[in-house]
Amino acid sequence: MKEPEISLVIPVYNVEKCLVRCLNSVINQTFTDLEIICINDGSEDNSLSILQEYSKKDERIRIINQQNAGLSAVRNVGIDVARGKYISFIDSDDWIDLDFCEKLYSSAEKYSADIAVGGIIRTCRFKRKYFLRFEEEKVSLDLQEKFDICDVPERCYVWNKIYRLDKLRETNLRFLEGRVFEDIIFTPRVLYSLGKLVTVPNVYYYYWENPNSIVKSPSETNKQDRAYAFEETGKFLKEHNINPEIWATKLKRFKFLGCSILKIKTKRNKKQYILFNIFKFGRI
Repeated sequence: MKEPEISLVIPVYNVEKCLVRCLNSVINQTFTDLEIICINDGSEDNSLSILQEYSKKDERIRIINQQNAGLSAVRNVGIDVARGKYISFIDSDDWIDLDFCEKLYSSAEKYSADIAVGGIIRTCRFKRKYFLRFEEEKVSLDLQEKFDICDVPERCYVWNKIYRLDKLRETNLRFLEGRVFEDIIFTPRVLYSLGKLVTVPNVYYYYWENPNSIVKSPSETNKQDRAYAFEETGKFLKEHNINPEIWATKLKRFKFLGCSILKIKTKRNKKQYILFNIFKFGRI
């Protein structure tokens, strides 16, 4: 049996209200040579029933059931069982453009890239906002440039990309289990460890901003996990003799009546001014 070209790993935990939207965006991709690995992480709602119904209609869907272990553990299982040439991670409350896989795969193949990255649109009930977008294909092997392209550390997201699975496995890179903000640790390491990266214009991953998500919680545990993630990444940069300025971004906020009216982002002596969280002047 021919191995699929792309493995899509979808962690599923109590997402019955938005799972259909995610699955529809995946099964209707213009690129069809996929395996869709849905890992049910101990859901207590109707998520598993939805997965089972979809698997009856689409044989590319593989369902793995396990006791609740958390997002990082689920993604690690996905890395272990995936059979594709490339792997991608999609959160089950998000969705992707119908040509997402086709465009990222084509660019990765065209340039023999280990990573292909698409744009991000953040969505909520009433609005959409571009988080990251590209106007042209750009290929890079330079680490600093790869950090800039992916807007790290501001946007340490793993899910708007496809990765060469064999290269990812060669690094033995895993998601840190038992903590949140695991992307902050994973993304800098994967950009360092893998080779060529290519940007893919005019295609998007849609990030649903859930106000009740774990990372939005103001808990002390979350604060500790976030601090730990940045500390560990700082150590990683130092151990590999990487200039820490590649990572550091300073953000200064000016507020009125509790609302940010102006933000100034500074990175390597370059500044960007953001007015009312909408208008941007300058680039970093």
